[in-house]
Amino acid sequence: MSVTSREVHLVARPVGEPKPGDFALVESSVADPGPGQVLVRNDWMSVDPYMRGRMNDTESYVPPFRLGEVMEGGAVGTVAASGSDAVPVGATVLHMGGWREYALLDADAVRVVDADQAPAEAYLGVLGMVGLTAYAGLTRIAPVEEGDVVFISGAAGAVGSLAGQIARQLGASRVIGSAGGPEKRRRLLEEFGYDAAIDYREGDLEGQLAEAAPDGIDVYFDNVGGDHLRAAIGAMRTHGRIALCGAISMYNATEPVPGPDNLFLAVGKRLTLRGFIVGDHFDLFGEYAQRAATWLAEGSLRAEQTVVGGIDHAVDAFLDMMRGANTGKMLVRLGS
Repeated sequence: MSVTSREVHLVARPVGEPKPGDFALVESSVADPGPGQVLVRNDWMSVDPYMRGRMNDTESYVPPFRLGEVMEGGAVGTVAASGSDAVPVGATVLHMGGWREYALLDADAVRVVDADQAPAEAYLGVLGMVGLTAYAGLTRIAPVEEGDVVFISGAAGAVGSLAGQIARQLGASRVIGSAGGPEKRRRLLEEFGYDAAIDYREGDLEGQLAEAAPDGIDVYFDNVGGDHLRAAIGAMRTHGRIALCGAISMYNATEPVPGPDNLFLAVGKRLTLRGFIVGDHFDLFGEYAQRAATWLAEGSLRAEQTVVGGIDHAVDAFLDMMRGANTGKMLVRLGS
């Protein structure tokens, strides 16, 4: 016996900004699990900026999506049938078989999570790789020290909305965020605890940053690249630290993008600029999970999400996320 599942395929490699015609919603038949396998009915799936890079046929830290085949990404779901004693029917599991309604997976490719301790979707956000990314960046890559002034770009996004709050927990004296539009700026100040917020759409990024941090910044968590990285380098204090997490402003570029033209300032200021991939820092997961659980329980860490319904709107969710339409983690809710 098999189940019918809808899934999203990449059918053309995007040039510049992806468009709906680069994807196809396909109906497929998914077999029952064999020994050591599980059939998962996906409840939630994640769309993330890194997925744009996987749509190009280029070498990177993760392989490209294959044309004409289902894409993949983070998801949480319920085990509908099992060929493994270790992963029983009814268990909630976290895995990488997203972009589909049902996934047939090896049992050792899923992780059972406690949906009573936290909502299942939290394991795609604050209690998953998103939260760990923010934590690793601010503890290991560009460590926040007591009294630091911290600047976060993409501050209303999945990682950024957590990074600002985590920086505060780690001892930052002032946290500044950049986001697009007056509504996101308001939410940074009123809901996410930022001391100052920049609306980059207003222009004059350097001027706005200088006004928000007249004495400079110590740590910059970069989700955007481009003009934000340039402005941060200009504002850094001596011995400042920069965590290079992402560069979403460049992901749709069709030609190589020049780096900041003020990079030589890093010499005189003795700056540290360090890129990182969260997969290299899974050893921090236990430490982070324990601290995050405490922060969530005491209300000092707020996890925001933007939810889109249905596999038939998964591509819309991805495209909207790339344009900055989300606040917090962008998720697709599958099923009923």
